[in-house]
Amino acid sequence: MKRFLTKKVILPAAIIVVFLSSTAFNSNFFEIAKQIEIFTTMFKELNMNYVDDTNPGDLMDTAIKSMLDELDPYTRFYNEQDVQTARINNAGDYTGIGANVRTLKDKLVIVEPYKDYAADKAGLKAGDEIIKIDGVDISGFKEDAGNLLQGAAGTNVNLTYKRQGKTNTITVTRESLEINAVPHYSMINDDTGYIVLRKFNKKASLQTTKALNSLKNLGAKKIILDLRGNPGGLLNEAVNIVNIFVPKEQLVVTTKSKVKKYNKTYYTKREPVDLEIPLAVLIDGKSASASEIVSGALQDLDRAVVIGARSFGKGLVQRPKPLTYGTQMKITISRYYTPSGRCIQALDYWNRDEKGNATRTKKENYNSFKTKKGRIVFDGGGIQPDIEIEASKQTPITKAIEAENLIFDFATDYFYNNKVSNLASFKFSESDFSSFKSYLKTNNFNFETQTEKALAALNTIAEDEEINDDINSEYNQLVTALNTYKSAAINKNKEKLSLLLRDEIIKRYFYSEGLYDYYKSNNTEIKKAIDILNNPSEYTKILN
Repeated sequence: MKRFLTKKVILPAAIIVVFLSSTAFNSNFFEIAKQIEIFTTMFKELNMNYVDDTNPGDLMDTAIKSMLDELDPYTRFYNEQDVQTARINNAGDYTGIGANVRTLKDKLVIVEPYKDYAADKAGLKAGDEIIKIDGVDISGFKEDAGNLLQGAAGTNVNLTYKRQGKTNTITVTRESLEINAVPHYSMINDDTGYIVLRKFNKKASLQTTKALNSLKNLGAKKIILDLRGNPGGLLNEAVNIVNIFVPKEQLVVTTKSKVKKYNKTYYTKREPVDLEIPLAVLIDGKSASASEIVSGALQDLDRAVVIGARSFGKGLVQRPKPLTYGTQMKITISRYYTPSGRCIQALDYWNRDEKGNATRTKKENYNSFKTKKGRIVFDGGGIQPDIEIEASKQTPITKAIEAENLIFDFATDYFYNNKVSNLASFKFSESDFSSFKSYLKTNNFNFETQTEKALAALNTIAEDEEINDDINSEYNQLVTALNTYKSAAINKNKEKLSLLLRDEIIKRYFYSEGLYDYYKSNNTEIKKAIDILNNPSEYTKILN
């Protein structure tokens, strides 16, 4: 039997480094030392005496991840490759096939080939399922199969993929790719500029400033900043983005932690680009972290009208901590607060429900705060827009359908069965929506509501207390009502689902660039922003 003695010593030592660097170690010295010793002894005995050969690396990886899962989804361990990948993404440079890919079970799925980059030029399409990379079957990989796509610019990688049930092989020449924080900016009309900010990497504020100045040179006297779908990124870049529109030495965000050195206040440090230009900021349920710092600060400072749907609600701040052998740990160290004092963290990972799920702050527990001019704003669950757009809101049914990738998969089938050549005239029709409903049935889509879960639990309790016969009639009525609701839910959410489907389909034919162009004439949130910006009295009334 293999002994793996070297790894058994190294890995617990890495854990010790983590604890030695924390203040918790100083206050709980004995308990932490005791637990480390227990774990080290157990790990040694397991690897030496288990009936079959073990892989200490895999066991430790599982142990670390399981431990961190008890905290929050943002505290994570990174191996050497992960560290390098994160560094590349934050810098804005990437070498690979030029596509957004997603790990799905035993394959990699092309989410979007970037226009005119390697994957696109090689003919790969969204929905293609990569099953082999340079002859290596990726079904045995966990979450790192995408690393095989990376390599030096100019080198080739052979991909085997499935498309519409057929297996194909293709060679892609890797190339350098600059990941733009601002993938699109343009004039919407004669005096309104539109800027899409998709991520907060090191180039975010520089590119946003460049976009703003370019649009002003083209005649822009009003600006729409689109943060929808932006998951966040670098905190300093969020502060710098706010600084474009607010004065120097203005408080933007505060972080509060149990460790004093992490308690920080972030102020703007530069002279602004434009303090007066009317500004509308678009957010949705996928706008998170740095996006919420920007939208929350501009709202608190009464500098912009925020439009769309309540943001994600990520008010937790992470910091990387270097470990041994080039590995790293990202740890949640504090919560951030907007200038008015709001913490917009929505989920409570430290007080979970009986099933271990994080609980959401209830609306009745929200606290009120005041903006610079005295407007009332609330904490507890993301940034609440000044103007809510109903179609922007996610619902249980839209979340469930997206979670099963059914909108993405339907768009893939649509692409191979329909010809669309004119972006301006494209409409997602009634017949298209009917086809989508049939697609859901074909794929046996079903979703369980929270009410159903609670009702099932109630029925179990009733059986234990032997009173289910007495309430059986009422129970069945509720079940019937729920089934009726679920049958009607798809039609009830027709507008939301149609917009999601429309956007995904447009990207298949015209890439993200085409979708941004389409938005300028057809997007509800942008139309509302234009209406507000074109009405100075209404704009001023909202901010006052």
